[in-house]
Amino acid sequence: MEKCDSRTRAYKNGKTFDQCREIAKTVSTKLEEEINQTGQVGWDKILEAAEHDELVYKLTLKYLRQAGYDIGDWKRPRVTKAI
Repeated sequence: MEKCDSRTRAYKNGKTFDQCREIAKTVSTKLEEEINQTGQVGWDKILEAAEHDELVYKLTLKYLRQAGYDIGDWKRPRVTKAI
């Protein structure tokens, strides 16, 4: 009997979790440049950059938070430079 390998589970559009992580890292790098230029980026812009893929969106926010950015909350849905 074959076992399912959780590391190769397909997510949206057949991407694996590792592929989603790589996409999110790329998206967060691009957004970091925009945040540094404009001072902030809205969550809607991040969702568009993630091509409306929920997993990539959440991972992108995670990587931006790890990079030291303030990712906001439901009252302030935007990512800004940390003070």
